[in-house]
This record gives sequence, C-alpha cells and structure tokens, in this order.
Amino acid sequence: MPRLSVGEKMPDFTFRTAYKDNQKISDVLKGKTVFWVLRYIGCTVCRYDVHVIAQRYQEFLDRNAQVYVVMQSDPEHVRKDLESSQEKLPFEIICDSDQLIYNTLDIKPAASKLKLAGGSLMKLVQKGREAGKAGFAHGDYEGNELQLPAMFIVEEDGTVSYARYAKNIVDMPTVDEVLKLLDA
Repeated sequence: MPRLSVGEKMPDFTFRTAYKDNQKISDVLKGKTVFWVLRYIGCTVCRYDVHVIAQRYQEFLDRNAQVYVVMQSDPEHVRKDLESSQEKLPFEIICDSDQLIYNTLDIKPAASKLKLAGGSLMKLVQKGREAGKAGFAHGDYEGNELQLPAMFIVEEDGTVSYARYAKNIVDMPTVDEVLKLLDA
C-alpha cells in the first residue's frame, strides 16, 4: 500500500494493545482519533512523548478526540514499562511488534542514525534533555532502531483528515500543534 493521504480511509487493522487483543480500527473510532505512531517504549524520546500526551489528555477529550499511540513494542515490554513507572495512561498503546501497521502504511525507517536525527540535532538534544529532567532513561531496544514516526488523524467514519510521515525522529507535531489541528 502506498502512503496514506488525506481523504483516504484508514485500513481496518486488527490490533492488540498491552492489555487487549483482537481489536479493530473500525470498532474504536469515535469523534476524532489520533494515531500517534512512534518507535518503541524504551526509546527515551518516545516514552517522554507518551508521558506528555498523558499529562494533557483531557485537552484531547475536550475536543471530542482520543489518542492511540502505536509502537513496535510487544505488550510485555509496554506493561513492564508502565508498571515500573507507575504511570496510568488514559489511552491505549497499540503493540505492533511484527510491524504490520508500519509496513502497510509505508512508514519507513531512516537510512542511517544520522538521518534519524536529521537536521534537527539541536531539537533532538533539547527533547532528550526534557525527557531526562522528567526522569526518563533509555530502556530496552525493540524493533527497528531506525524507525521513523508518523501521525494520522482519523474521523469517525474512517476518513483520514491529517497524515504526517516524519523525516526524522523529531519531525512531528507537538501536542499544542495537534490540538490546533483538532480545532480546525
């Protein structure tokens, strides 16, 4: 499948989360759904993103929106991380350890570590510092270390209203930017 574009339908994947199996995209869509596709739970930057989304989740609910974070982590790693951090998430993490979603949506890995960091090395360093200050350190490596992130906002009928394929690890909208997209 080529990259997903605005106006197309989100494929109706069957997926699992850290705590539930055999869910379908069509069964979970309500209001607007943000699919925040990251790398894996042990990635410091990704784990920090999950934390920030959780802290500000009420702002998504206030916009009749929900978030699903997609990671190439297996459910056991996600449960272990969440239990050790004692952070209760108000949203689910879709566990795509076989990378079916990444491959189907054509979310490619970077060609090298340098390209993963991209031209935004200072932005990456800053985000790493923020993650460190919040108490996050790198955990287990999973999946493809060079995996790039992506984001999709999907309407209740399955239509994609926003699609972003990142060029590097920090080429993603911030929570504030996503909230503005939901307001538009």
